[in-house]
Amino acid sequence: MRADILRTLSFRNISAVYIFIVIFAVFAIWIPDRFLQPGVWRSLLDAEALTGIAAIGALIPLVAGSLNLAVGAQVGFSAILSAWLLSRAGLPIALQLPAVLAAGAAIGLVTALVITRLRVDPIIATLGMSSILLAGMAWVSGSQQILGLGPDYRLLATTQIAGITLPVYILLLVAVVSWYVLERTPAGRRMYAVGFNPEAARLAGVRVERVRIGTLTAGGALAALAGALLTSRINAGDPTVGPGFLLPALTAVFLGSTQFRGGRFNVWGTIVAMYVLAVGIKGLQLAGSPRWVNDLFYGLALLLAVALSQWEKTSRRGSAIRRALPGRAHRDASA
Repeated sequence: MRADILRTLSFRNISAVYIFIVIFAVFAIWIPDRFLQPGVWRSLLDAEALTGIAAIGALIPLVAGSLNLAVGAQVGFSAILSAWLLSRAGLPIALQLPAVLAAGAAIGLVTALVITRLRVDPIIATLGMSSILLAGMAWVSGSQQILGLGPDYRLLATTQIAGITLPVYILLLVAVVSWYVLERTPAGRRMYAVGFNPEAARLAGVRVERVRIGTLTAGGALAALAGALLTSRINAGDPTVGPGFLLPALTAVFLGSTQFRGGRFNVWGTIVAMYVLAVGIKGLQLAGSPRWVNDLFYGLALLLAVALSQWEKTSRRGSAIRRALPGRAHRDASA
Protein backbone atom coordinates (compact mmCIF):
# COMPACT_ATOMS: atom_id res chain seq x y z
CA MET A 1 0.00 0.00 0.00
CA ARG A 2 2.75 2.43 0.99
CA ALA A 3 4.71 1.52 -2.13
CA ASP A 4 1.68 2.27 -4.31
CA ILE A 5 1.20 5.67 -2.67
CA LEU A 6 4.88 6.54 -3.08
CA ARG A 7 4.79 5.46 -6.73
CA THR A 8 1.66 7.53 -7.34
CA LEU A 9 3.21 10.62 -5.74
CA SER A 10 6.63 10.16 -7.32
CA PHE A 11 8.08 12.91 -9.48
CA ARG A 12 8.29 10.47 -12.35
CA ASN A 13 4.53 9.89 -12.26
CA ILE A 14 3.19 13.41 -11.62
CA SER A 15 6.09 15.66 -12.53
CA ALA A 16 3.74 18.23 -14.10
CA VAL A 17 2.07 18.78 -10.74
CA TYR A 18 5.40 19.51 -9.07
CA ILE A 19 6.45 21.73 -11.96
CA PHE A 20 3.18 23.65 -11.56
CA ILE A 21 3.90 24.18 -7.86
CA VAL A 22 7.34 25.58 -8.68
CA ILE A 23 6.00 27.83 -11.46
CA PHE A 24 3.20 29.08 -9.25
CA ALA A 25 5.56 29.85 -6.37
CA VAL A 26 8.03 31.69 -8.63
CA PHE A 27 5.47 34.00 -10.22
CA ALA A 28 3.48 34.45 -7.01
CA ILE A 29 6.63 35.84 -5.39
CA TRP A 30 7.88 37.69 -8.49
CA ILE A 31 4.70 39.44 -9.69
CA PRO A 32 1.99 38.76 -7.07
CA ASP A 33 -0.04 41.87 -7.90
CA ARG A 34 -0.64 40.61 -11.46
CA PHE A 35 -0.27 36.83 -11.25
CA LEU A 36 -2.62 36.20 -8.32
CA GLN A 37 -5.60 38.12 -9.69
CA PRO A 38 -8.73 35.88 -9.93
CA GLY A 39 -9.51 37.34 -13.36
CA VAL A 40 -6.16 36.07 -14.67
CA TRP A 41 -7.04 32.49 -13.74
CA ARG A 42 -10.56 32.68 -15.13
CA SER A 43 -9.22 34.02 -18.43
CA LEU A 44 -6.55 31.29 -18.43
CA LEU A 45 -9.17 28.57 -18.06
CA ASP A 46 -11.16 30.04 -20.94
CA ALA A 47 -8.20 30.80 -23.21
CA GLU A 48 -6.87 27.23 -23.06
CA ALA A 49 -10.20 25.44 -23.42
CA LEU A 50 -10.00 25.43 -27.23
CA THR A 51 -6.38 24.27 -27.13
CA GLY A 52 -7.51 21.43 -24.87
CA ILE A 53 -10.19 20.33 -27.33
CA ALA A 54 -7.68 20.46 -30.19
CA ALA A 55 -5.17 18.52 -28.07
CA ILE A 56 -7.69 15.74 -27.45
CA GLY A 57 -8.40 15.80 -31.19
CA ALA A 58 -4.69 15.13 -31.75
CA LEU A 59 -4.48 12.62 -28.88
CA ILE A 60 -7.13 10.18 -30.12
CA PRO A 61 -5.44 9.35 -33.47
CA LEU A 62 -2.04 9.28 -31.76
CA VAL A 63 -3.26 6.61 -29.34
CA ALA A 64 -3.80 4.42 -32.42
CA GLY A 65 -0.41 5.33 -33.90
CA SER A 66 -1.31 8.21 -36.24
CA LEU A 67 0.50 11.49 -35.62
CA ASN A 68 -1.77 14.23 -36.97
CA LEU A 69 0.28 17.26 -38.00
CA ALA A 70 -2.78 18.83 -39.65
CA VAL A 71 -4.69 19.49 -36.42
CA GLY A 72 -3.87 23.22 -36.45
CA ALA A 73 -4.93 23.58 -40.07
CA GLN A 74 -8.10 21.61 -39.31
CA VAL A 75 -8.95 24.06 -36.54
CA GLY A 76 -8.25 27.01 -38.83
CA PHE A 77 -10.23 25.68 -41.79
CA SER A 78 -13.18 24.83 -39.57
CA ALA A 79 -13.09 28.34 -38.11
CA ILE A 80 -13.19 29.88 -41.59
CA LEU A 81 -15.90 27.48 -42.76
CA SER A 82 -17.93 28.28 -39.65
CA ALA A 83 -17.76 32.02 -40.37
CA TRP A 84 -18.52 31.54 -44.08
CA LEU A 85 -21.61 29.43 -43.40
CA LEU A 86 -22.95 32.03 -40.99
CA SER A 87 -22.03 35.24 -42.80
CA ARG A 88 -22.17 34.41 -46.50
CA ALA A 89 -24.27 31.26 -46.77
CA GLY A 90 -26.74 32.55 -44.20
CA LEU A 91 -27.20 29.25 -42.35
CA PRO A 92 -28.76 29.39 -38.89
CA ILE A 93 -26.56 28.26 -36.00
CA ALA A 94 -28.63 25.09 -35.55
CA LEU A 95 -27.54 23.94 -39.02
CA GLN A 96 -24.15 25.65 -39.24
CA LEU A 97 -22.58 23.96 -36.22
CA PRO A 98 -23.48 20.37 -37.21
CA ALA A 99 -22.32 21.14 -40.77
CA VAL A 100 -18.91 22.29 -39.48
CA LEU A 101 -18.53 19.17 -37.30
CA ALA A 102 -19.51 16.96 -40.24
CA ALA A 103 -16.97 18.71 -42.46
CA GLY A 104 -14.27 18.22 -39.84
CA ALA A 105 -15.11 14.53 -39.57
CA ALA A 106 -15.02 14.24 -43.38
CA ILE A 107 -11.55 15.83 -43.48
CA GLY A 108 -10.38 13.32 -40.89
CA LEU A 109 -11.94 10.49 -42.89
CA VAL A 110 -10.22 11.54 -46.11
CA THR A 111 -6.90 11.76 -44.28
CA ALA A 112 -7.48 8.31 -42.82
CA LEU A 113 -8.25 6.82 -46.24
CA VAL A 114 -5.06 8.31 -47.66
CA ILE A 115 -3.12 6.66 -44.83
CA THR A 116 -4.87 3.28 -44.82
CA ARG A 117 -5.80 2.78 -48.46
CA LEU A 118 -2.98 4.56 -50.25
CA ARG A 119 -0.40 3.47 -47.64
CA VAL A 120 0.96 6.98 -47.14
CA ASP A 121 2.89 7.54 -43.92
CA PRO A 122 0.75 9.49 -41.40
CA ILE A 123 3.31 12.29 -41.10
CA ILE A 124 3.41 12.81 -44.88
CA ALA A 125 -0.35 12.44 -45.26
CA THR A 126 -1.19 14.94 -42.53
CA LEU A 127 1.46 17.40 -43.73
CA GLY A 128 -0.07 17.24 -47.19
CA MET A 129 -3.58 17.65 -45.78
CA SER A 130 -2.37 20.62 -43.72
CA SER A 131 -1.11 22.35 -46.87
CA ILE A 132 -4.39 21.64 -48.69
CA LEU A 133 -6.41 23.06 -45.80
CA LEU A 134 -4.26 26.18 -45.62
CA ALA A 135 -4.96 26.72 -49.32
CA GLY A 136 -8.66 26.13 -48.66
CA MET A 137 -8.66 28.71 -45.88
CA ALA A 138 -7.12 31.32 -48.18
CA TRP A 139 -9.57 30.48 -50.99
CA VAL A 140 -12.74 30.55 -48.88
CA SER A 141 -11.77 33.71 -46.99
CA GLY A 142 -9.93 35.50 -49.77
CA SER A 143 -7.10 35.81 -47.22
CA GLN A 144 -9.27 38.30 -45.34
CA GLN A 145 -11.25 38.15 -42.14
CA ILE A 146 -14.89 37.13 -42.56
CA LEU A 147 -17.05 39.54 -40.58
CA GLY A 148 -20.74 40.14 -40.05
CA LEU A 149 -21.52 37.02 -38.03
CA GLY A 150 -24.04 38.75 -35.78
CA PRO A 151 -24.14 38.78 -31.97
CA ASP A 152 -25.93 35.48 -31.32
CA TYR A 153 -23.09 33.17 -32.31
CA ARG A 154 -20.70 34.95 -29.96
CA LEU A 155 -22.83 33.80 -27.02
CA LEU A 156 -21.53 30.27 -27.57
CA ALA A 157 -18.06 31.29 -26.38
CA THR A 158 -18.96 34.08 -23.94
CA THR A 159 -21.86 32.62 -21.96
CA GLN A 160 -20.81 32.03 -18.35
CA ILE A 161 -22.03 29.51 -15.79
CA ALA A 162 -20.79 30.14 -12.23
CA GLY A 163 -18.26 32.58 -13.63
CA ILE A 164 -16.75 30.03 -16.05
CA THR A 165 -17.31 30.29 -19.80
CA LEU A 166 -19.13 27.60 -21.75
CA PRO A 167 -16.05 26.35 -23.71
CA VAL A 168 -14.47 25.23 -20.42
CA TYR A 169 -17.49 23.02 -19.72
CA ILE A 170 -17.40 21.74 -23.29
CA LEU A 171 -13.73 20.81 -22.80
CA LEU A 172 -14.61 19.00 -19.57
CA LEU A 173 -17.38 17.06 -21.33
CA VAL A 174 -15.08 16.14 -24.24
CA ALA A 175 -12.37 15.06 -21.79
CA VAL A 176 -14.70 12.88 -19.70
CA VAL A 177 -16.21 11.16 -22.74
CA SER A 178 -12.78 10.62 -24.34
CA TRP A 179 -11.34 9.28 -21.07
CA TYR A 180 -14.23 6.87 -20.67
CA VAL A 181 -13.92 5.55 -24.22
CA LEU A 182 -10.13 5.14 -24.01
CA GLU A 183 -9.90 3.68 -20.52
CA ARG A 184 -13.19 1.88 -19.93
CA THR A 185 -14.35 0.39 -23.23
CA PRO A 186 -13.19 -2.39 -25.58
CA ALA A 187 -12.87 0.23 -28.33
CA GLY A 188 -10.31 2.10 -26.23
CA ARG A 189 -8.33 -1.07 -25.56
CA ARG A 190 -8.27 -1.81 -29.27
CA MET A 191 -7.00 1.71 -29.97
CA TYR A 192 -4.14 1.32 -27.51
CA ALA A 193 -3.35 -2.12 -28.91
CA VAL A 194 -3.14 -0.73 -32.45
CA GLY A 195 -0.90 2.11 -31.34
CA PHE A 196 1.41 -0.15 -29.35
CA ASN A 197 1.79 -3.02 -31.83
CA PRO A 198 -0.45 -3.00 -34.93
CA GLU A 199 0.74 -6.37 -36.19
CA ALA A 200 0.03 -8.09 -32.88
CA ALA A 201 -3.35 -6.35 -32.75
CA ARG A 202 -4.14 -7.57 -36.26
CA LEU A 203 -3.22 -11.14 -35.32
CA ALA A 204 -5.50 -10.82 -32.29
CA GLY A 205 -8.42 -10.01 -34.57
CA VAL A 206 -8.45 -6.22 -34.29
CA ARG A 207 -9.40 -4.43 -37.50
CA VAL A 208 -6.43 -2.07 -37.48
CA GLU A 209 -7.43 0.03 -40.48
CA ARG A 210 -10.96 0.52 -39.19
CA VAL A 211 -9.62 1.66 -35.81
CA ARG A 212 -7.29 4.18 -37.43
CA ILE A 213 -10.04 5.48 -39.70
CA GLY A 214 -12.33 5.93 -36.71
CA THR A 215 -9.76 7.75 -34.60
CA LEU A 216 -8.76 10.18 -37.35
CA THR A 217 -12.43 10.88 -38.12
CA ALA A 218 -13.16 11.56 -34.45
CA GLY A 219 -10.06 13.73 -34.18
CA GLY A 220 -11.19 15.75 -37.19
CA ALA A 221 -14.60 16.36 -35.61
CA LEU A 222 -12.99 17.58 -32.37
CA ALA A 223 -10.65 19.90 -34.27
CA ALA A 224 -13.71 21.27 -36.08
CA LEU A 225 -15.43 21.86 -32.73
CA ALA A 226 -12.41 23.86 -31.57
CA GLY A 227 -12.52 25.85 -34.81
CA ALA A 228 -16.23 26.63 -34.46
CA LEU A 229 -15.69 27.84 -30.89
CA LEU A 230 -12.70 29.90 -32.03
CA THR A 231 -14.89 31.74 -34.53
CA SER A 232 -17.47 32.33 -31.80
CA ARG A 233 -14.81 33.71 -29.46
CA ILE A 234 -13.38 36.29 -31.88
CA ASN A 235 -16.74 36.79 -33.67
CA ALA A 236 -15.01 36.56 -37.04
CA GLY A 237 -13.31 34.10 -39.36
CA ASP A 238 -9.57 34.78 -39.17
CA PRO A 239 -7.37 32.75 -41.57
CA THR A 240 -4.24 33.34 -39.48
CA VAL A 241 -5.07 31.96 -36.03
CA GLY A 242 -5.86 28.25 -36.51
CA PRO A 243 -2.41 26.85 -37.38
CA GLY A 244 -1.05 28.23 -34.11
CA PHE A 245 -2.90 25.47 -32.25
CA LEU A 246 -0.60 22.73 -33.56
CA LEU A 247 2.44 23.27 -31.32
CA PRO A 248 0.61 23.76 -27.99
CA ALA A 249 -1.68 20.78 -28.71
CA LEU A 250 1.12 18.35 -29.56
CA THR A 251 3.26 19.59 -26.68
CA ALA A 252 0.42 18.94 -24.24
CA VAL A 253 -0.18 15.45 -25.67
CA PHE A 254 3.45 14.33 -25.47
CA LEU A 255 4.13 15.90 -22.08
CA GLY A 256 0.85 14.48 -20.85
CA SER A 257 1.97 10.97 -21.84
CA THR A 258 4.59 11.15 -19.06
CA GLN A 259 1.90 11.80 -16.44
CA PHE A 260 -0.27 9.30 -14.55
CA ARG A 261 -0.07 6.42 -17.07
CA GLY A 262 3.64 5.68 -17.27
CA GLY A 263 4.46 6.71 -20.83
CA ARG A 264 1.01 6.09 -22.32
CA PHE A 265 -0.97 8.81 -24.07
CA ASN A 266 -3.91 9.74 -21.85
CA VAL A 267 -6.56 12.43 -21.55
CA TRP A 268 -6.03 13.77 -18.03
CA GLY A 269 -2.27 13.91 -18.41
CA THR A 270 -2.81 15.97 -21.57
CA ILE A 271 -5.17 18.42 -19.83
CA VAL A 272 -2.90 18.85 -16.81
CA ALA A 273 0.21 19.31 -18.97
CA MET A 274 -1.59 21.85 -21.15
CA TYR A 275 -2.60 24.03 -18.22
CA VAL A 276 0.82 23.76 -16.57
CA LEU A 277 2.44 25.02 -19.77
CA ALA A 278 -0.21 27.73 -20.08
CA VAL A 279 0.49 28.94 -16.53
CA GLY A 280 4.19 29.23 -17.38
CA ILE A 281 3.41 31.20 -20.54
CA LYS A 282 0.94 33.46 -18.74
CA GLY A 283 3.47 34.18 -16.01
CA LEU A 284 6.09 35.14 -18.57
CA GLN A 285 3.60 37.37 -20.39
CA LEU A 286 2.61 39.13 -17.18
CA ALA A 287 6.29 39.61 -16.36
CA GLY A 288 6.70 41.50 -19.64
CA SER A 289 8.54 38.93 -21.76
CA PRO A 290 8.50 39.40 -25.58
CA ARG A 291 5.99 37.40 -27.63
CA TRP A 292 8.63 35.20 -29.22
CA VAL A 293 9.23 33.63 -25.81
CA ASN A 294 5.92 31.75 -26.25
CA ASP A 295 7.19 29.85 -29.30
CA LEU A 296 10.54 29.24 -27.61
CA PHE A 297 8.81 27.91 -24.49
CA TYR A 298 6.52 25.55 -26.41
CA GLY A 299 9.31 24.39 -28.72
CA LEU A 300 11.64 23.49 -25.85
CA ALA A 301 8.76 21.89 -23.96
CA LEU A 302 7.84 19.75 -26.99
CA LEU A 303 11.42 18.50 -27.40
CA LEU A 304 11.63 17.74 -23.69
CA ALA A 305 8.21 16.06 -23.68
CA VAL A 306 9.04 13.75 -26.60
CA ALA A 307 12.40 12.87 -25.03
CA LEU A 308 10.75 12.12 -21.68
CA SER A 309 8.01 10.01 -23.28
CA GLN A 310 10.57 7.93 -25.18
CA TRP A 311 12.70 7.53 -22.06
CA GLU A 312 9.63 6.44 -20.10
CA LYS A 313 8.78 3.75 -22.67
CA THR A 314 12.39 2.53 -22.83
CA SER A 315 12.62 2.42 -19.04
CA ARG A 316 9.41 0.42 -18.71
CA ARG A 317 10.52 -2.00 -21.42
CA GLY A 318 13.88 -2.45 -19.72
CA SER A 319 12.20 -3.16 -16.38
CA ALA A 320 10.01 -5.80 -17.99
CA ILE A 321 13.03 -7.46 -19.60
CA ARG A 322 14.95 -7.49 -16.32
CA ARG A 323 12.01 -9.12 -14.56
CA ALA A 324 11.96 -11.83 -17.23
CA LEU A 325 15.70 -12.58 -17.11
CA PRO A 326 16.68 -16.08 -15.90
CA GLY A 327 17.78 -16.05 -12.30
CA ARG A 328 15.83 -12.93 -11.42
CA ALA A 329 13.21 -14.82 -9.48
CA HIS A 330 15.92 -16.77 -7.64
CA ARG A 331 17.76 -13.58 -6.67
CA ASP A 332 14.54 -11.99 -5.47
CA ALA A 333 13.68 -15.05 -3.41
CA SER A 334 17.15 -15.29 -1.84
CA ALA A 335 17.01 -11.57 -0.96
